Amino acid sequence: MSFLTTPVSIRVPASSANLGPGFDALGLALSLHDELTAEVIPDGLEIIVSGEGAKGVPLNAEHLVVEAMHATFDLLGERPEGLRLTCVNQIPHGRGLGSSAAAIVGGIALARALVVGAEGRLDDRAAFQLAVDLEGHPDNVAAAMFGGLTIAWIDGASAEVERIDSDVEVTVFVPPVAVSTERARGLLPETVPHRDAAVNAGRAALLIVALTGSPERLISATEDRIHQSYRADAMPESYKLLRQLRVDGIPTIISGGGPTVLSFARGIADRAPEGWTTHELSVDSDGVRGV
Repeated sequence: MSFLTTPVSIRVPASSANLGPGFDALGLALSLHDELTAEVIPDGLEIIVSGEGAKGVPLNAEHLVVEAMHATFDLLGERPEGLRLTCVNQIPHGRGLGSSAAAIVGGIALARALVVGAEGRLDDRAAFQLAVDLEGHPDNVAAAMFGGLTIAWIDGASAEVERIDSDVEVTVFVPPVAVSTERARGLLPETVPHRDAAVNAGRAALLIVALTGSPERLISATEDRIHQSYRADAMPESYKLLRQLRVDGIPTIISGGGPTVLSFARGIADRAPEGWTTHELSVDSDGVRGV
């Protein structure tokens, strides 16, 4: 197996999962990106990180991008002797905007780009399966890899995805304090009432229509009854903002496992609580790509 002798660079988008009712299934790629560059070196591991999460990520083989690269190299049959990785991060960590999915998808893309002929040996479907295996659920990695609006699911042991074009504008409200995915998931009940599950199923179907041409349906389509309220104690300010915006008729959700709040609207940055950061974003249609 041979490796490129020159650096490769990619950009990978943030993503919002669930989108209200589409728990663990729907994802939306957003125009906020991490830019990653990797090259093969004679030996060792060099990691340089700037931007979001720079002070909190490990600068060794436990870095998630490196773990994803190593997993990809292993599938392809060989690891290089050394790697240099540079990360310029814009995606906030621990805020429900798919930073771990971006790292995994970015790492897989870098490894595929560094191995000569890799795409013929590890196609997009296999790369997506690997990303899901590493992440543990398919919603964020689907959006990060393919862009647009994605519906992802597990069929037996196989990860599947359908990508749909969507052209919506959003505002994300990012709080200063993170909430771990593990904590957010730990607050969910083992079972939910049948009537709530039925409402969510209908709203998730309606949401596809709303995001692909009927935005007037978004306030109804983003209703959720099976996860956001259960997580409110872990992010009370986020849940308060969610309720305030929805009462005012603004379609709003908790992004992924939170605590970021996402509204399908622009021009509302003044609604952010003190100390929060806002981003007005559009849909990233490309997913991970070379730069």
